[in-house]
Amino acid sequence: MLKHIDGVLFRNMVLCGAKFLEIKKEYVDSLNVFPVPDGDTGSNMYLTVSTALKEVVAVKDDDLVELAKALSTGALKGARGNSGVILSQIFKGMASVLCEGKPITTKVFAKAMRVGTEIAYNAVTKPKEGTVLTVVRVMSEYARTVSNKTQDLLEFMQSVVSKGDEILRQTPDMLPVLKKAGVVDAGGCGLLCIFKGFYNAMAGIDIPDVAEVATEKGAVGSDNFADLPADIHELGEIEFGYCTEFFITNIKPQATEADIDKIREYFKTIGDCVLVIGDLHLVKVHVHTNNPGRALQSALRIGEIDKVKIENMRQQNRELLAKREAERKQFGIISVCAGMGLSDIFKDISVDYVIEGGQTMNPSVEDFVSAINAINAREIFVLPNNKNVILAAQQAKELVDKPVYVIPTIDAPQGIAAALAFNPEATADENVVEMTNNIETVKSGQVTHAVRTTAIDGLKVKEGDFIGLDNKRILCNGNDVNQVTCNLIDKLLLAESSMVTLYYGEDVKKEDAEKLAEELGAKHPEIEFTAYYGGQPHYYYIISIE
Repeated sequence: MLKHIDGVLFRNMVLCGAKFLEIKKEYVDSLNVFPVPDGDTGSNMYLTVSTALKEVVAVKDDDLVELAKALSTGALKGARGNSGVILSQIFKGMASVLCEGKPITTKVFAKAMRVGTEIAYNAVTKPKEGTVLTVVRVMSEYARTVSNKTQDLLEFMQSVVSKGDEILRQTPDMLPVLKKAGVVDAGGCGLLCIFKGFYNAMAGIDIPDVAEVATEKGAVGSDNFADLPADIHELGEIEFGYCTEFFITNIKPQATEADIDKIREYFKTIGDCVLVIGDLHLVKVHVHTNNPGRALQSALRIGEIDKVKIENMRQQNRELLAKREAERKQFGIISVCAGMGLSDIFKDISVDYVIEGGQTMNPSVEDFVSAINAINAREIFVLPNNKNVILAAQQAKELVDKPVYVIPTIDAPQGIAAALAFNPEATADENVVEMTNNIETVKSGQVTHAVRTTAIDGLKVKEGDFIGLDNKRILCNGNDVNQVTCNLIDKLLLAESSMVTLYYGEDVKKEDAEKLAEELGAKHPEIEFTAYYGGQPHYYYIISIE
């Protein structure tokens, strides 16, 4: 059990947090949608935490107070962009608690997170839910609850990170611009990467350097969130065109905290996204404005300006628009499924966007509209993979300004068959015919459990029974999942069947699924049986027969 964080571990936590974010920064950049399409949230947060790391590394001994001060100072020095500045304020608040010199227990760490959250919220002029602020707030609230239940910092951090994952997935429902782009909040994702690094340090898990990270799927730093292009604003939506950042240094002796407050209030009159943080030693400024000169002149009243960065966000947007248009492809494909294994399979066969959902969670029309708009393609094919989802997909066609073709797939095997029939060189009409025809080549079944006792389809089914069904009715039941699966396959096989694929769900072990496939192969030597991880909930096996 890990009860305390000492200086050595604290230093390593900052190192691992920075390394994990470095691995993920390009992914986090790809999520950026707000407030302008600069796509650098991950880079800004990484530069912030890496500067903090340099300050921490420079501390010669392992004194926790000095290390915490270095974290706060370094983060402020390196803060870049909205996301970096907010991160620096989270660290500032956490450091203020850690500098009290008390042993860092679960309760102390939870308090540090709470204070960090409060200071970050106070730094933002108009806090919005669905951003990094929401993620850190929910994590800190949960941290307090967990700290009252356990003294084990490893268990504590694992629970806090899991809560962070949960709330991050909900951010699109809180912020319309995220829902429109089909992505989670970039800043929240970046913060979670840092905390995952903290956990790895506590658990003694080595994080490889970026150069060592494999590029294939499943490498360290992979995510379960949709990896989609950034939302691009119309030029007219950018009210304030210049992202302006700088430090105010060597502040005049007669200046006061009230003068800093006045600058902050003045910036609100000439722009938005205003962040003015720091003290009479150093002030960090971030503002979006049409008059960068006025911002600089205002700052010169109380001190000197340094490290000025002014970026033309309208020009950035023009470049992104041109790039997006140049990269636009003719066709895109959307698929619906539940389970990370099935999601990965669809992505491997060139599906652009996977909407999570299916039998127990039907996607809404809005979910389809968001997905359609997020894909940079002129025409879209949709694979609903559930008969209860087809209507919503068809209704979404009427709400978008590009052609949409709904292929009436009613399960994942049909969706996979349709996707495999897609030909990017063919016309849309030709693809509709081929994809629709190909779903007829697949028979499918599912194995799940009964939630109530009933008599149906000529069978007496008890609550808890394993049941095997096709897309119309229950075909068999029993108290052994493997036996029910075998019985179902026997009922579905045709004389011409040559291949059976078992997609095993989240409640089935890999070795059990592979063993079952071997046994079925021995029973039917003329047929090829394979097992793939589907990860679907509630359904032990989804069966595809070709």
